[in-house]
Amino acid sequence: MTEHIEIPTRMLVHALIREDGTVRADELYTVANTLEMSDQQVRLCVKRLVAEGRFTHEGRGRKAELHATADTMRALAPNADFLRHAFQQDAGLAPWDGVWHLAAFAVPESARTARDSLRDTLVHLGGAPLQGGLYVCANAWEPYVEEAAHRLGAHDALTLLTTTDLRRGATQEPAELTRNLWPLQEIAERYHRLSRLVKPRLARLTGHDRLSPSTLLTIAVELAAELTRAMEPDPLLPPQLLPQPWPGTQARELIARCWAALHHQGHGEARPALFRLYADITREVAERAAR
Repeated sequence: MTEHIEIPTRMLVHALIREDGTVRADELYTVANTLEMSDQQVRLCVKRLVAEGRFTHEGRGRKAELHATADTMRALAPNADFLRHAFQQDAGLAPWDGVWHLAAFAVPESARTARDSLRDTLVHLGGAPLQGGLYVCANAWEPYVEEAAHRLGAHDALTLLTTTDLRRGATQEPAELTRNLWPLQEIAERYHRLSRLVKPRLARLTGHDRLSPSTLLTIAVELAAELTRAMEPDPLLPPQLLPQPWPGTQARELIARCWAALHHQGHGEARPALFRLYADITREVAERAAR
């Protein structure tokens, strides 16, 4: 029996956005029902999204169509840079150069909201705290950190630097530093869960039975939700710093096979943007690795 995946209603709506920015209500309700969401649950979510100015709404019932606003499309564009980087790491195309990237900030208490948001952004970008206001990352995160600091009005309080000589107490060896700074076991467990959930869905996608469009959409949404749960807290540490074999590499390989099958089965039909984006990224990295 395929294990059930819990999906927030808002994530479902976002996952079904097509490349023209629309969401068809008939698809939305069909997939929601398959995921054991009620029509009322979906209607309330749509009402909130419209009230927040994230979508406009045309028509009624299952013949309606939602239109994502320009701001929503920008905010919800999947972070292709990070996903692409993860697959490049898996393929051995992004080896670590031995450089640690550090960010420090001193934002006053009067700007607490900006300070907390900047701290959360640094963690989201893969940073680990070294001490108060000082964070380290193993990847070149400077453009993303600066963009966030500018947006939060905290750029003048930000200091960026790099080093190849990082020590914490008596610990200097990079892999040991990594084990001390990041919760590797928790990250690995999320990928083990992802692999466990992906395998039966991959079997369905690559089996002999032709799957209906609604079934394909349901599987796509489930995979997107679980991939997000696994990757959002992942600092995408270089393979050289991780125990091997790393479960993230194995899980993403399974995901890539699923996206290829989804893209193939949905060929010729209007599809959610994530079908094309994920398929394009996995194909592009595979082609580069084969050169």
